[in-house]
Amino acid sequence: MTDDPLTTALLTARVPRYTSYPPADRFGPEVGSAAKTRWLGEIRPGARIALYLHVPFCRRLCWFCACRSQGTQAQAPLERYLDTLADEIALTRAALPCNVEVASLHLGGGTPTILSADQLDRLGALLGEGFCFASGAEVSVEIDPCDFGPARRDALLRLGLSRASIGVQDFDPLVQRAIGRLQSAEETARAVDLIRAGGIGSLNVDLLYGLPHQTPARLLATLDTTLGFMPDRIALYGYAHVPWAAKRQKLIDATALPGPRERLLLADTARSRLMAAGYVPIGIDHFARPGDSMAVAAAQGALRRNFQGYTVDADLPLVGLGPSAISQLPQGFVQNAPATALWAQMVEQGQLPGARGIVVGPAARAMGRVIAALMCDGRADLPALTGDLAPDMIARAHAALDALPGAGRLDKDGVLELEDIRFARLVAHRIDSAAETGPRRYSQAC
Repeated sequence: MTDDPLTTALLTARVPRYTSYPPADRFGPEVGSAAKTRWLGEIRPGARIALYLHVPFCRRLCWFCACRSQGTQAQAPLERYLDTLADEIALTRAALPCNVEVASLHLGGGTPTILSADQLDRLGALLGEGFCFASGAEVSVEIDPCDFGPARRDALLRLGLSRASIGVQDFDPLVQRAIGRLQSAEETARAVDLIRAGGIGSLNVDLLYGLPHQTPARLLATLDTTLGFMPDRIALYGYAHVPWAAKRQKLIDATALPGPRERLLLADTARSRLMAAGYVPIGIDHFARPGDSMAVAAAQGALRRNFQGYTVDADLPLVGLGPSAISQLPQGFVQNAPATALWAQMVEQGQLPGARGIVVGPAARAMGRVIAALMCDGRADLPALTGDLAPDMIARAHAALDALPGAGRLDKDGVLELEDIRFARLVAHRIDSAAETGPRRYSQAC
């Protein structure tokens, strides 16, 4: 790429990741427990929902991570967490209408596999008692190979595990030391073997580019090791250095981070290697084998995006459990109290622990559909997605393309198509009406 305005914007812009619209930094305390209780009750009886359960504990706190988590080496906090979770499940089930079915469950964190096999069995029992799971419900779990063995694997199978996600980030020892995460390829291979031996149908591996001391050669070595595991999906995220939001990132030497141009080279290098290995690019940062359900969904225009990234779930109400978990409901978003102590206090007082959120009205809902289409498909039919709001959206699209020449084109029918889906965040930010409310601190666009 040459240094045209589009490339300059890609190298320098800081924009939302748009895993939701509006982004979570626009949530406020006006929406909380009462709204969550009311919105859950307004879900249609017999509807299918998705569950996200946040386990906020880790044995080690990796410096790169911006997720809400806390370190512990003891079992007592985990037992207290499960006690409180049992009460939150009961409150949630009481708020939901009759005959609601869970179509998918995702366990994230933190480190869900910090829970012992017995604790995972208890978690499965709590969920099974509290909710009715649909036949064939997908259960996905984020797995740390350093907290994983046959007993935990078998407990996850009893819970219904069908999709495993392993965090790798990078295998180079220098890079691992710089981000506070030591995890050998051998440990990871043992976890992969356990997953495959358990008959788990799908494996995802998370990688990062833009880490300290990363070079194209080091990243290619990590990719080659990862490809040896034959994962069904690979998520390749750009590292977001946001020490103002994630204090532990201050432990990372910012002078060792690749600059914007180097980040772009790393992203391009990884993309080329994965595509050469037969993976299909999905959205802005995922890759999948051609037969994987995510690749099929992308080809059919059925890809979706939420707080866990890209998903093949239909547009189901998403109900969050645990500290900081976000619920995505037709009326808007509501996030549980991020601090574990406040989350527990609210539950103990008999309240659903919603602490902040936002109502999504018709205009924001239309904007969200446009941004989701750009992020998932690199294409948005503005009249079809926005109806009566199309004239304003088309004007915004024209302005965005004028500011980002070469990013895409807008045809006479109002269909906006990007030249490269990696420009999606840039274009979305230009179109986003709420972005005009003032400067915010976001991660790099590339």
